[in-house]
Amino acid sequence: MSSEVGSNKPLAPQVQRLHQILLWPLRLMPLPGADAAPRRPWELLAQQGGPWAPVVDEYTGDSSSFHERHYQEFVTFLPFVQRFLYGEGQAAAQARGDAPAEAGMKVFRRHDVASLRACTRAGHAPISLQVVHIDLYFFFDVDVVLLNVELAGGALALDETQELLYRLGRAYPSGWDAEGLPLHTLASAEWLDKEGRVLAASDSGERERFIQHVHAERAPRIAAHWDFLLRPLVADASSEAGPLRYRQIEYYRMPMMAWLALDDPRALSRADFVRLGLVTGAGASDQLPFGDAHLADFEQRHCYDRFWQGGGAAPDTRYMGSGHALVVVGRADAEFFCCRDRGVLAQFRHQHFLVFLIAHFQKATVLMFSDRLVEALRRLNVQDADSVRRFKRAIRSAFEGFLRFTHRYWFHAVAEQAQARALFALCQRHLGTEALYAEVKTRISDMAAYLETDNLRRQANTVVRLTVVTIFGLIGTITTGFLGMNLLAEAEAPMSRRVWIFVLTLIVTVALTVYTMAKSKRLSDFLDVLSDERLSAWTKLRAFVGVWLP
Repeated sequence: MSSEVGSNKPLAPQVQRLHQILLWPLRLMPLPGADAAPRRPWELLAQQGGPWAPVVDEYTGDSSSFHERHYQEFVTFLPFVQRFLYGEGQAAAQARGDAPAEAGMKVFRRHDVASLRACTRAGHAPISLQVVHIDLYFFFDVDVVLLNVELAGGALALDETQELLYRLGRAYPSGWDAEGLPLHTLASAEWLDKEGRVLAASDSGERERFIQHVHAERAPRIAAHWDFLLRPLVADASSEAGPLRYRQIEYYRMPMMAWLALDDPRALSRADFVRLGLVTGAGASDQLPFGDAHLADFEQRHCYDRFWQGGGAAPDTRYMGSGHALVVVGRADAEFFCCRDRGVLAQFRHQHFLVFLIAHFQKATVLMFSDRLVEALRRLNVQDADSVRRFKRAIRSAFEGFLRFTHRYWFHAVAEQAQARALFALCQRHLGTEALYAEVKTRISDMAAYLETDNLRRQANTVVRLTVVTIFGLIGTITTGFLGMNLLAEAEAPMSRRVWIFVLTLIVTVALTVYTMAKSKRLSDFLDVLSDERLSAWTKLRAFVGVWLP
């Protein structure tokens, strides 16, 4: 809202605390020349050393680090989701007599980055955000990796917070203005270590490097500060060698979560809430970012207002979701809202983060399978037998992988707890995952059905050809069997003569069999004509001659 001197409008509340989580889904690409049983991607990453190290979860680590918030996180989810997220313990495995089932994902974390120094617009003061953690999430049987970056800050103006949420999660600039400044992304961004030294800085202002890369590679160039975070993973379009390669499979804006503790959320205007919920950037508090008709049902479609009331443990708490973003706003003076162990902040960083992660992981995986189908079709050359065989292997592999994904990772609901269930449904509805899943499932099933039909056709052709060979071979067998008893009286001939007769007979028989196989399709057509009582003798004679003179 306006802060002009003499205005009767109240000042916009300040954001006392901010937690922002970025979640960037990427497709892992197979290495060229990979063997039949390649190592898992996290094994390749662990082999490289470097900044990434596997995370020891709270269940396998020291029991003193297992807090109540971890217990509450576990209880939130349904049993099949619990097994996906956490695996199982020793007792269940011992009862079955085998090894414990692992969790469906592996997490790696880097500890060298301590903070982010960002400037939203040229000329604005830089903002410092603490890096809570930076993780990579890998998944069994699925070539998808998710980069997770959690940042925290405080004492921010509302408009600066809106700009930060809008501009931070951009993998590269969408363009540049007349002065050469990057559009819709941070003016500058620097990752700092614990001593405040710059580890990597954004190069979004270097317009020509991005344009030339797209011109040469027909693929976007990842901004330098994001490229640094992902190392040793390298972009698939890059000429650099790397143990793991990735490709962007979604929009260049990273899915984002935000938790905001404000002085008074009720002081926000409807336009402020729309800008936060849809992450549109800063703007006038009395002016909506889009048309009235477009935003007429904003509260019904994007808001979860179960706790949007003046009382309760967390008063004036509102959740807003658009698929791309999940934003929660509440009072900074509400103890339960700011509690990191049992309150809304703990739920946001644990239960709600996993709800958001599952929804975006599901969409990213379905898009990955769609990308694999497109790639298989692009490489198909029907005139090349090797290309056809590779295409069939790729489709069968996609079909098998999609089945494993469906039975291991595809959930229509993740929790019976009302809030978690509602937020998951909100994310899925805006992401359109159900329709996308049905579409890709149909495509994969159609291709698998085509391969099955093609195999049946080939088997039928083989049976027909063998039947033709058998029929004509039967004629020769009966003829020689009936006439050959005394046709050649060579039983007393020398061994060498009998061997030569045997070899000569074998050569003639093999030649006739091969010739019959070569003509089996035409012979099969002739047999079909011969067996049709409606056709004349002349037509049947022409069909017989057509075996040699089509």
